Amino acid sequence: MTDLAQRAVALEQMDAPDLPADVYADVLRDLSRVNMWTMASRPTLDFLDRAARPGARLRILDVGFGAGDMLRRISRWSDRRAIPTDLVGIDLNPRSAAVARSATGPDHSIDFRTGDYADLRGERWDIILSSLVAHHMTHQQLVDFLRFMDDEAERGWLVNDLMRHRFAHMAYPVLAGLMRWHPIVRQDGTLSIARSYRPGEWPSILAEAGVKGARIFRAFPFRLCVERCR
Repeated sequence: MTDLAQRAVALEQMDAPDLPADVYADVLRDLSRVNMWTMASRPTLDFLDRAARPGARLRILDVGFGAGDMLRRISRWSDRRAIPTDLVGIDLNPRSAAVARSATGPDHSIDFRTGDYADLRGERWDIILSSLVAHHMTHQQLVDFLRFMDDEAERGWLVNDLMRHRFAHMAYPVLAGLMRWHPIVRQDGTLSIARSYRPGEWPSILAEAGVKGARIFRAFPFRLCVERCR
């Protein structure tokens, strides 16, 4: 049985630079299905409901957009709320943009970019978001990311991630097997849970980053989020 007392640090297969592009695309498509089944967008859309002001344009940056499904959900959210948005995604993996663009219809106006989020400093962001990204980062990368968001997000930011929990770690492989998701999605998903954080681990990380006033909260099912609204 995996020891979940400490956060796992093994690398996930999808992060391998030599993973073939077609396999990577298959993995991202199944991860979009995982996100749908696990209601990944709900904490993010709830956060936007709290942060938005009627009629005021929002310039939103999504860091680590993957297949782009979160930005597409935000696009639909903005249409329903009649809130104008400028939607930008940044992802280090050069293969992500092609997958995201192919899945994004002409009714969505989303700017998918390839590169390092740090290069976008100074572009005046209202909201900075990430979903299922924090657990991929090293400790120092996460601290640096928190500092970036706190410095650059004028209205607020959200980290939407997994929570390291025994039941989730045991149940996910069963669900992934029943849904016949890609083997890498099955294996990486279990590792992702082991790589994620617990609520009590976040205060010291926020303190190291110099972030004050952030809220740490759980969201169903087994989501652990950190937000700061201004």
